[in-house]
Amino acid sequence: MNTASQPALTVFMLVKSLPAWLELSADARQNALRDHVMPLLERHREHVRLRLYDVEFYATRVTDVWMWEATSHQAYEQLVEALRDTPFWERYFQIVEILPGVEANHL
Repeated sequence: MNTASQPALTVFMLVKSLPAWLELSADARQNALRDHVMPLLERHREHVRLRLYDVEFYATRVTDVWMWEATSHQAYEQLVEALRDTPFWERYFQIVEILPGVEANHL
């Protein structure tokens, strides 16, 4: 995604890691990311960007925040549709809440 332009949509996906993820070794987690998430990001790289935030040190309801920046709603929807077909959706992570928004322009 061209980071010089403002994304049309930013989505904060609040997730909680599940036992299936926590039981994986560090190498197995890296392999799962490489096998399932990286191909999606590569396929949609012109339109969607992912930033990952650990919050388990400060919160109990969620362990991570996945921040998606997309050039359009359609680009985001296509990526999520593909993500649902991976173990990251409800096997490795519970999707607790999805908060879409646009950056405020009044500052």
